[in-house]
Amino acid sequence: MATVSRRCKAPGSVVWQVLADPWMYPSWVVGASRLRDVEGSWPRAGARIHHSVGAWPLLLDDHTEVVESHAPTELTLQAKGRPLGEALVVMRVDDDGDGSLITMDETIVRGPGATLPDRVVDPLIAWRNTEGLRRLALIAEGRAGER
Repeated sequence: MATVSRRCKAPGSVVWQVLADPWMYPSWVVGASRLRDVEGSWPRAGARIHHSVGAWPLLLDDHTEVVESHAPTELTLQAKGRPLGEALVVMRVDDDGDGSLITMDETIVRGPGATLPDRVVDPLIAWRNTEGLRRLALIAEGRAGER
C-alpha cells in the first residue's frame, strides 16, 4: 500500500466539498482526463463516476465506485482502469489546526501492477498521488480563499 499525506491550508470541510463534487475528479486525480457521467448520489456508497484515463487519442473508459463514505472524513473508492488494473483508494481528511491533513492510501488489487513487488509499485503510486494531493489542496485552498 502506498500512503501519502499533505497538509492543506483549507479546513477539512472544504476539502470534503471538493471530494464530494464528482465533476472535480479529473482536476485532481493524476491520469484522469475527463468525466463522462455520474451514476447515483456521489459520494454515497454504490455511486459511480464514469471517467476516461490517459491522453487523447489513447484513452481508456472505465469507472470508479464509492465503496464506503463517512462524510466529512473518509471516502473509500474502487478505481478501475482496465485492462491496466484496479485499485482500492482510501481518502482521509482530518482537521489540523487552521487547516487539514489529507491522506491517500492506494492499493493495487487487480491487474499487472498487483503482480509486482510493493517496493517497485509503491514509490510510483506515491509519486503520482503526491501530485494528486497537491492538486486537491490547491483547489480546496482556492475555494477557501487561503492561497
